[in-house]
Amino acid sequence: MKGSLSEFFAMGGYALYVWGSFGVTALLMIIEPIMVHQRRKAVISRISRLVRLKSEQKS
Repeated sequence: MKGSLSEFFAMGGYALYVWGSFGVTALLMIIEPIMVHQRRKAVISRISRLVRLKSEQKS
């Protein structure tokens, strides 16, 4: 069991690939909900503008 923790983090020489993959995945999992929220707000804003324009045209 000597050095098992350091061997685990070294991943048999593939540490850069493995930890890099984890990092990119975590970053994308954080960014995606933020982007979805921003897109949702933009769509709601666009729809409300269209509704206002339609109601002004009828008047």
